[in-house]
Amino acid sequence: ERRFEARIGVVGSVHADRIDMLLLFETAAGFGLFKVLDEGKVREEKDLGKYFSTSDGANKLVKLKAFSKFDNTTDALAAATALVDSKLSKGLKKFLKKNVGEETLALADSKLGSIVKDKLGIDCIANGSVLELARGVRSQLSALVSEFSGQDLSPMSLGLAHSLSRYKLKFSPEKVDTMIIQAIGLLDDLDKELNTYAMRAREWYGWHFPEMSKIVTDNVDYAKTVKLMGTRECAAKTDFSDILPEEVETELKDASIISMGTEINEMDMLNIIQLCDQVISLSEYRTQLFEYLKSRMNAIAPNLTVLVGELVGARLIAHAGSLINLAKHPASTVQILGAEKALFRALKTKHETPKYGLIYHASLIGQSAPKFKGKISRVLAAKCSLAIRVDALSDSPDATIGIENRAKVEARLRQLEGKALGALSARKSGTDPQKYDKFRSPETPGVVTTPRAYNVEGDIALETPKSAEGKEKKEKKEKKDKSEKKEKKRKSRSTEDGTPKEKGSESEKKKKKKREKE
Repeated sequence: ERRFEARIGVVGSVHADRIDMLLLFETAAGFGLFKVLDEGKVREEKDLGKYFSTSDGANKLVKLKAFSKFDNTTDALAAATALVDSKLSKGLKKFLKKNVGEETLALADSKLGSIVKDKLGIDCIANGSVLELARGVRSQLSALVSEFSGQDLSPMSLGLAHSLSRYKLKFSPEKVDTMIIQAIGLLDDLDKELNTYAMRAREWYGWHFPEMSKIVTDNVDYAKTVKLMGTRECAAKTDFSDILPEEVETELKDASIISMGTEINEMDMLNIIQLCDQVISLSEYRTQLFEYLKSRMNAIAPNLTVLVGELVGARLIAHAGSLINLAKHPASTVQILGAEKALFRALKTKHETPKYGLIYHASLIGQSAPKFKGKISRVLAAKCSLAIRVDALSDSPDATIGIENRAKVEARLRQLEGKALGALSARKSGTDPQKYDKFRSPETPGVVTTPRAYNVEGDIALETPKSAEGKEKKEKKEKKDKSEKKEKKRKSRSTEDGTPKEKGSESEKKKKKKREKE
């Protein structure tokens, strides 16, 4: 920009004597070209605001040369958005071609000036003096433009400002996620009501034809069959080929002949048929609502839809309140969104926290093995968090981020399954130590060999309490015998010295005398 201003300044100084200056000024009503009457003041003066304090001073400095009015608000918004993006619109290009010749064009935007220079060959200038000049023209616009005299420009400016703000914020009815929240809520309510109505129809008609409940399992097909058939006596004459498969139709007709149900009158049958009509209409409306929800999800959150599907994505948005609120959640919150009760109960009781919430119903988690569901849900929640932020804050309508992230999650799932298969094959190949099985041959483990004879010697008899007591008595007796033997040896050694021997002999003599007297 500095180089551009320097180049423009040189052009303006060279042609200052013979080339006029025009100011391009944009308003909410159209484009205006003002001729600068005194270029010297514009180039030299730093404070131009004092010349625009009055309308007379403004008319002495600038004068309106041409004005291009917008036809409607759409044209005004298109021109304003082009100026915001520094682009040259078709209307402005035609206006400049028609009204600018050899003059120098003063602009507030240097980027737009370079585009005008390249495409139209008009010398442009953009500096601080031009901004001061444009500010002064804006303050005295009603006095400088005769078309605006006596008119209030604020309503036009306010309307254009609202339109421009809506464009800047990329506001679009296609991006309203409130429709998704209402649609998924109505879809869940319809499922409950449809199930209730279908069960009531089965129970009511079951009094007349109880065997039909087991033959026709689908609720909608059941209602259509009852409506087409009426009472069971008409089953043999009715063609069910448009509703039921051939084998089911044959079974139904056979069961109608031997049915044990009660008879019903025409009024009862009429009410049952009306209930079946309600079931059929609700199912058709549910299908239509699901298609609407599918289109809304593809328009508002295409990346999230690719990762988890329409229903799970819509339930996540509805649970968070909006797509922006969901984008503010971290991946760990997205993973357990919908399992808040289980989470707080686990924290309160100090048990394991839940691994997944609403995201559990995604197809990628359903494909994984039970032991890998926790890991896959963590990976999927991380990728969903990125996809949600892209959907909420990006302008791109395609789902490239979602497709790439889904491929990464699938690769992670294959990696986990490959590890499990590798460990299983390693065990089968014999790299890991195998458990010993005496009934299988080591050369061919798949072949069961004849069991060996029973080895009696390999048995070990456990000691009972009685046997333990006998063992203790035996040990005590052995110890007593050993002590007696030691005492005898000691006495025999002492008799060899003489003294103890005499005492022993005298005592023996006395004992003999007593025996003789007796």
